[in-house]
Amino acid sequence: MAYRPLGEGGPQVSAICLGTMTFGQQNSEAEAHDQLDFAVERGINFIDTAEMYPVPARAETSGETERFVGSWLARQLREKFVIATKVAGPARSLEWIRGGPPALDRANIRAAVEGSLRRLRTDYIDLYQLHWPARNQPLFGQMPFDPARERECTSIRAQLEVLAELVAEGKVRRVGLSNEQPWGVMSFLHEAKAFDLPRVVSIQNAYNLLNRVYEYGLSEITLRENVGLLAYSPLAFGHLTGKYLADPAAPGRINAFDNFGVRYAKPGVSQATTRYAELARSRGLSLTQLALGWVYSRWFVTSTIIGATSLAQLGENLDAWDVQLDEETVAAIEQIHLEHGNPAP
Repeated sequence: MAYRPLGEGGPQVSAICLGTMTFGQQNSEAEAHDQLDFAVERGINFIDTAEMYPVPARAETSGETERFVGSWLARQLREKFVIATKVAGPARSLEWIRGGPPALDRANIRAAVEGSLRRLRTDYIDLYQLHWPARNQPLFGQMPFDPARERECTSIRAQLEVLAELVAEGKVRRVGLSNEQPWGVMSFLHEAKAFDLPRVVSIQNAYNLLNRVYEYGLSEITLRENVGLLAYSPLAFGHLTGKYLADPAAPGRINAFDNFGVRYAKPGVSQATTRYAELARSRGLSLTQLALGWVYSRWFVTSTIIGATSLAQLGENLDAWDVQLDEETVAAIEQIHLEHGNPAP
């Protein structure tokens, strides 16, 4: 396993991060602990969760993921691990979380942090992320940007000011963004510099062979501003395992939950996935190995967030770390991308 700094002067985090959104829905507490133990044995020290997990979000299970991670973390040497979690923002129907939540203001962010600390059974959060922008912004594959949907929202400066308070109090070590766009990232960086507020160290966005939007504007920010990508959904909700090509009704979250993964229910996903599967077979690889090997090897990725519902799946995802894609394979991937683009942005 390789380890990389989380921002300038930040902790060394494993190049693979364990995602936990299945804990509390598809995985029991015992299964969650087994996954955590297995991941640690394989060198992972970076764990990502969120106050709204598990997914799909439901009032009955809200917060279970953090509770499962917390009951495991209570038995560990805390300083060995980098724990990341997220605060839910406005614009999604999550009435059971602080009534909406209506804003990313001081009251909501503080309440979210206290709740996460309690569930995680820890005194501090290593990386605290804004799960999605508070402002009008297309989310989770929605397109395009619509000025008619503008709304009042907490300013970026005000969001950073409350995060600064939490950093000063020792409850949060570093801050990051998630599901963000170039304008948002640069605005957070500008406000932090102008008013001596915490500087974001990471961007947690979707990135995979079917969605390479990050490369078009955000990758330059990674280079010039040292804000690395925490790549989630590297297997595109299971599409890049190939299982839905073989059987559209195959077991998985896409079929288990209504309206799940709608960003991948778009024209072109099946065709592009088929081409990538053919390429993988021609190289003696599984589609999973090709897809993960691609994300693992991108220079702008600080850590790739992988999730699984079984130890077998988790093991396969971790084993893909050893896959080395040669220049010919990379060129073939680029040709498929040139022909099919981003079918699931």
